[in-house]
Amino acid sequence: MSLLKGTKIYSIFTGTCPVCHSEKMYKSSNPYLPSETLKMHERCGHCDTKYKIEPSFFYGAMYVSYGVGIAFAVAAFIISFFFLGLGRLASFLVIIGTLVFFLPIILRLSRNIWINFFFKYDPEKAKK
Repeated sequence: MSLLKGTKIYSIFTGTCPVCHSEKMYKSSNPYLPSETLKMHERCGHCDTKYKIEPSFFYGAMYVSYGVGIAFAVAAFIISFFFLGLGRLASFLVIIGTLVFFLPIILRLSRNIWINFFFKYDPEKAKK
């Protein structure tokens, strides 16, 4: 993953600051702690980037989460229906189970994608 450092994909999948890629944005690295799933640091400790650039900034991540959820659902359907040979009802239940199980991951990925629309990697800030 370190080969991708400096790209948006690195920041999205690692949950690091989109500007310097040096510090994690989330207070807890475990997304499955319900009270800690979406708790973020106010600013990056390395480059001082403010993550929440305006009130209600992350409401836009809801739109992204729809697309990410659809991607997870399509993947679950293809695997269950075509590769495992399950019927439509069983595949539907697999999709629901997948979305429930991966909800914390989907929420974090959506926030990571959303914030990377607005920030760009800065190698100068990464060196500080």
